[in-house]
Amino acid sequence: MDEPSLRDEIRAFVAERDWGQFHAPENLAKSISIEAGELLECFQWNAQADPERVQEELADVLTYCFMLADRIGVTPDQIVRDKLAVSREKYPVEKAQGASTKYDRL
Repeated sequence: MDEPSLRDEIRAFVAERDWGQFHAPENLAKSISIEAGELLECFQWNAQADPERVQEELADVLTYCFMLADRIGVTPDQIVRDKLAVSREKYPVEKAQGASTKYDRL
């Protein structure tokens, strides 16, 4: 997930266009939400969404996520691993396997 070459490619893309000025953490978080809405829209009326459109919208969400992580100085791989460790504690296999119950009700 955390490929330096991808991070560098995104940084270069943004720098070439001088878009960094628009990429405060708040703006990037808003953009993630907006793009996630567009991804969800792919499934609005049909569970069989157009795979190409889904990929495009998912790429937008992921790109903004990578940009936000970079802007706040965190590594996507590490923060996902950290969150998985927390979730493992909240959802132990013996209680959570096969259940969609929230952790506080297990």
